[in-house]
Amino acid sequence: MPLLSACDDFRRDIHYVPTPEPVVSAMLEMAEIGPDDVLYDLGSGDGRIPIAAAKQYGIRAVGIEIDPDLVERARRNAEEAGVSHLVEFREADLFTADISDATVVALFLGDMLNIRLRPRLLDLEPGSRVVSQRFSMGSWEPDETRTVANRPVYKWTVPELFLGGHAIETGRATEPVR
Repeated sequence: MPLLSACDDFRRDIHYVPTPEPVVSAMLEMAEIGPDDVLYDLGSGDGRIPIAAAKQYGIRAVGIEIDPDLVERARRNAEEAGVSHLVEFREADLFTADISDATVVALFLGDMLNIRLRPRLLDLEPGSRVVSQRFSMGSWEPDETRTVANRPVYKWTVPELFLGGHAIETGRATEPVR
């Protein structure tokens, strides 16, 4: 028997840990959500961040989660919260899922996973926001950091240009070069 077949699911890099409600609120506040935003939560677990975004801001939200049991729980939670018309949960790999329409991305993954995701995040439209609790993006410096419930919460804004690990603000519209 191959070694990998003995694993529950070798595609899972992290285990589900719920985000405390005060941290959820801070992440959404820091993201400066507007009426036209679309939030994606990568590794959405029980769906609390997309559900809170839909309830508090009335926006469309998408949760990407690899665990089918958590996807079903999130769907039930959205139904119970009365926001299933605004929230969608997809069973998918966060590294391959289409997130191209995201204007806000929420993360609680780990430093290395955030860094692995960084190129995909930087491909989002300039001005899109990324919020993460506890884990950073390596050399991509956050725009804002807060401590909530003894956890750091970070916010980044996708720049127009990102060269050599540094965001470059040009003040003019240009095609992103990354």
